[in-house]
Amino acid sequence: MKLATLKNGTRDGRLVVVSRDLTRCTDASFLAPTLQAALDDWARIAPHLAALSESLDHGSVPAERFHEHDALSPLPRAYQWADGSAYVNHVELVRKARGAEMPESFWADPLMYQGGSDAFLAPRDPIRMADEAWGIDMEGEIAVIVDDVPMGATLEQAREAIRLVMLVNDVSLRGLIPAELGKGFGFFQSKPSSAFSPVAVTPEELGDAWDGGKVSLPLCVDFNGKPFGRADAGIDMTFDFPTLIAHAAKTRPLCAGTIIGSGTVSNKLDGGPGKPVDEGGVGYSCIAEIRMIETIAHGKPKTPFLRFGDTVRIEMKDSGGHSIFGAIEQRVEDYQEP
Repeated sequence: MKLATLKNGTRDGRLVVVSRDLTRCTDASFLAPTLQAALDDWARIAPHLAALSESLDHGSVPAERFHEHDALSPLPRAYQWADGSAYVNHVELVRKARGAEMPESFWADPLMYQGGSDAFLAPRDPIRMADEAWGIDMEGEIAVIVDDVPMGATLEQAREAIRLVMLVNDVSLRGLIPAELGKGFGFFQSKPSSAFSPVAVTPEELGDAWDGGKVSLPLCVDFNGKPFGRADAGIDMTFDFPTLIAHAAKTRPLCAGTIIGSGTVSNKLDGGPGKPVDEGGVGYSCIAEIRMIETIAHGKPKTPFLRFGDTVRIEMKDSGGHSIFGAIEQRVEDYQEP
């Protein structure tokens, strides 16, 4: 089934079930007012949501047109948002870009940071920043929402806890990252609000593309209307989602509604760092990677980070070319204080 949260003037929105073709939705707030409420009581609520989804697809319940512009992120705010770096190729390239070598341990032990989860952007909201010099970048990712996960969870427990899958634009401010990490205390200012896809889906909606731990489909990232990235999310994923979840739960339980991100989807090419889409490669899911490739090839980067007026679109399509999650589509705008 596919679930979304529609804007209704409140922080947490209204839960709806969305048709498989993303054209229609039906109210689900009589079962659970919000997605978080559904996750808090998933064992009881999920079967009713699934039945409602079947009724919607058969046209036997009242429906309204589903407009992605009316959607908030599926969880407009969450108790926890932890983002990993499952695609170590991305980590290696980005570290090289700031002159840092990558320890061998990064291939065996996942990186993860705890992001701000109190105010996610809606999937069609603008990215408002006060200064282009901060190095505004998009990061196309996959994320899962989990049920309660016990501390010290096994990989199997972690796998069984995955309830929903969605896409992410994990906005990063590359110009602020080096100084923050140089303090030895992690990201904060350099990781502003993220945006998630209009729709979150249960893993079975992904069919054969879901193997219990990763999604084997290309992530489509467009920059100003042109293909920028088509990296396959199932390739070069060093750490799958159960591994990331178990890593996060090593010293603490995770509560229902916790979001775990994959990190930027990134593919190698014949053992190398990859090529842009217009040169026959699968491109990149963030600008930092192509800047590193340009530095390797030409001695310096030529692609600028995002500027005011630029647009980013992130989407994933099934084997038939149909959008699975809807699209994150955002314009970068100059933030003006109220």
